[in-house]
Amino acid sequence: MSVAFIDLKAQYASIKPEIDEAILNVISNCNFIMGPNVTAFEKELASYLGAKHVITCASGSDALLLALMSSGIKEGDEVITTPFTFFATIGAIVRLGAKPVFADIDPRTFNIDPKNILKLLTPHVKAIIPVHLYGQSADLDEVLNEAKKRGIAVIEDCAQAIGATYRGKMVSTLGDIGCLSFFPTKNLGCYGDGGALVTQNDEIAEKLKILRVHGAKPKYFHKFVGINSRLDEIQAAVLRIKLKHVEKWNKKRREIAAAYNAHFENSSVTVPYAANYAGHIYHQYAVKINGRDAALKKINSAGIGAGVYYPLAMHLQECFTNLGYKKSDMPLCETTCEQVLSLPIYPEMTDEQIGESANALLDAIK
Repeated sequence: MSVAFIDLKAQYASIKPEIDEAILNVISNCNFIMGPNVTAFEKELASYLGAKHVITCASGSDALLLALMSSGIKEGDEVITTPFTFFATIGAIVRLGAKPVFADIDPRTFNIDPKNILKLLTPHVKAIIPVHLYGQSADLDEVLNEAKKRGIAVIEDCAQAIGATYRGKMVSTLGDIGCLSFFPTKNLGCYGDGGALVTQNDEIAEKLKILRVHGAKPKYFHKFVGINSRLDEIQAAVLRIKLKHVEKWNKKRREIAAAYNAHFENSSVTVPYAANYAGHIYHQYAVKINGRDAALKKINSAGIGAGVYYPLAMHLQECFTNLGYKKSDMPLCETTCEQVLSLPIYPEMTDEQIGESANALLDAIK
């Protein structure tokens, strides 16, 4: 039995009439950019998150860039973040001429270790980007407190973590700005690219709204050098439907993770660690195993769509060699990159599919 890594067709089938009607309404009305669905979705998402402002944009990558732009990050500034993340986190920093400064991770949660952040604070640090990886919140208390004392912006990268909580509060609402991605594979995904920024600050919200439309207010009068980054109406219409289901879907992901954990009891598989401060929503079910690459080949050969997120840490990427990092600089991250493996997880998975995926891994590591 083969099991897809993610089955978007199954999700679509479960909400097809609602989705089809929403999309056709947009097409019939012919209002495709910054229309009523965008406005409504921003309000509905703000309500769900408990946030004062949601500002949508064209992608999660743009959300990170806009967050840094609105925070005044410029050439020569330093931004502390994790080496264990997707490229977009670091790419946004470098695009503004700022310098990424990497702090090693907590190997249990896979997230940036706050102790390592605090060691790196200097007058040159103007922002910190904690990433809530795989759907679990980073540990934020010390970071938020120290950043506030020093006037450092905290930008949460929540691309994989919509609906996750930190000490009972939704991630994206804890720092100065939260950044969301609606890439189709995310727990709340649209049918193309999409993103959003979340803030409780009126002034930041207003600046973000201007920056996403070429820095203009009113139209053709440019206050800032902004970018063109808008969520389109079709994506907003899709997301409005899916937002109604996201809590149910996240609950199902937790149940699937628990089922996987039961399969791996008394094995050498290190199952995901759930921190007591975090409400995990399992965007990825990421385990750690020895001999990962060989095991992955066996699993994939058995028809199971497992994958690796991420095989090479950001500080060792070829495009960032000018930063001066070398192998062994982030030992915990580097070891994790060699061991981590993600198994299929999506709300529509059956017990049989969970069992097939788990058994494929157990067979691969015998």
